[in-house]
Order: sequence, then structure tokens, then C-alpha cells
Amino acid sequence: MRIITTAGEMRRTVEERRSAGETVGLVPTMGFFHRGHISLMRVARHECGFVVVSLFVNPTQFAPGEDLEDYPRDLSRDVEMASEAGVDCIFHPRVEEMYPEPYLTYVAVEGITERLCGAARPGHFRGVATVVAKLFNIIPAHRAYFGLKDAQQVQVIRKMARDLDFDIHIVACPTVREEDGLAMSSRNIYLEAKEREATTVLYRSLRLAERLVAQGERDAAKITEGMRALIAQEPLVQPEYIEAVDWELLAPVQRLRGQVLFALAARVGKARLIDNVLVEVED
Repeated sequence: MRIITTAGEMRRTVEERRSAGETVGLVPTMGFFHRGHISLMRVARHECGFVVVSLFVNPTQFAPGEDLEDYPRDLSRDVEMASEAGVDCIFHPRVEEMYPEPYLTYVAVEGITERLCGAARPGHFRGVATVVAKLFNIIPAHRAYFGLKDAQQVQVIRKMARDLDFDIHIVACPTVREEDGLAMSSRNIYLEAKEREATTVLYRSLRLAERLVAQGERDAAKITEGMRALIAQEPLVQPEYIEAVDWELLAPVQRLRGQVLFALAARVGKARLIDNVLVEVED
């Protein structure tokens, strides 16, 4: 497995593989891999002839005071895990390679970035859209793989790729969870023992939403109120938002219909955790 650090070499490598007729898959990451990342790599390995994982902690998606400096990093561990998953190449650029001074150009996806996590993290999705657009240019893959734990991110990238005519297929893969339901995240390492135990209420609240929908409830407010009441039983978990939104544009819904995303974010100690479930609601 190769590790490439410059955009020029990375682009040439991918173009050579495309010219040879291979399907190229890209898995964008910030590193510190867990089973969720590995699941994306394995899907890419199954579907593509050449698999690239980008490993870059992107500073433009962190707001002042967030955990950019503390974000977990372990390159040697990540390289070993990616190699075992069958990855062909890791793109691991320096910040100066991705954002040469003076850097003045950013990508802004409007509307769907202003709600949910975008409301609490101004500028976050501008940073996400910018770095992913750059990766799509540096690594002109046929397919790019993202996890549905970051559902809003998936929709932002889909919209950006469609609106800016990127010739790439965005593949959304299921959330990978711990045995007790907690969605896997690199930030889970921040949790202390009691906090980790308390986080199980997040997935239980999403399962409650699924049960209420299955039982015929269609009033979004009643469902999110039930979720909020359940989470309130865990004082270590401080909700940031609990919402029901339509899947396409992530706009709030009052009455459930079609594909609806129940999404939440919460602070648990030092960690900010997000999770969601997507439900199909028949009339």
C-alpha cells in the first residue's frame, strides 16, 4: 500500500489507473479509524479495482474553540488498519498542500447547511464542502463512500456534487454501531466510563421514534417530544437538537410522509455526538 502526500502525485496515480480501465473508489476520512471507516473501505474494495483513502484532519471545518488540536490521530495504526482492509493507497497531505497561502476560495452549499449541525457549527459545512471538492479534483474517482451516521454531510456532498457537475457517484453506507447501539465515532474516545454508559440513551431514543412510527404516529412533534423525555432521564447527556426533517432538503416536517430523518446531537462530557435514523413513512 502506497502513502502519497502531494496532490500532483495523487492525481497522476489515479489518472493512470483510470486510463488502465480500473474503477476508482475514494473513502474520505480524518483518520483515527474505527469499524465504521473500515466498513466503507471494504465496500469500496468490493466494488472498485483501485481504492484510495484520504486521511486529512481538515482545519476549515473546525470552528474556533473546537477540538482541532485534540482530535485523535494515530497514523501508524491507521495505515495498518487500511492495509488490512485492502486499501491500495492513502492520500495523507500536509495542511500547506491542501491550503497553500494565500488561500481564498471556498465552496458554500446553501439551505441544507443552515439547519441541524450547521446551526450549531457555523462554517462547518463550508469547510466540509471545500475539502471534499478539492479531494474530488485531486482524486478523480468514480465512486466516493460516506457513512450515514453523518447524514447531513452526505446530503450536502450529494447536492454539491450534483450542482457543480462532479462526475462521481456518492455511495451512502449504513451507520456502524457498538453492540449497545452507540454509533461509532472517532470522538467516542473522549468519553469517560459513566459518560459512555449514558450515551446508550441516544440510540434508544431513535429506536423509540421508529417504534412510534411503526405504531402509526405521524405527528413529528409528539415523536421528538418522546425522544426528548427519554434522553432527559440521563443528566450526563445534554441534547443540542432533536429533529424530524425530510430526507431530501433536511427541512423540518410537522407530519411524517415519505422519507423522514430523525436526527440528534448531544454533548456528553467533552464529546459532541450525532446520530440518526431514516424511516420510510407510508401515507
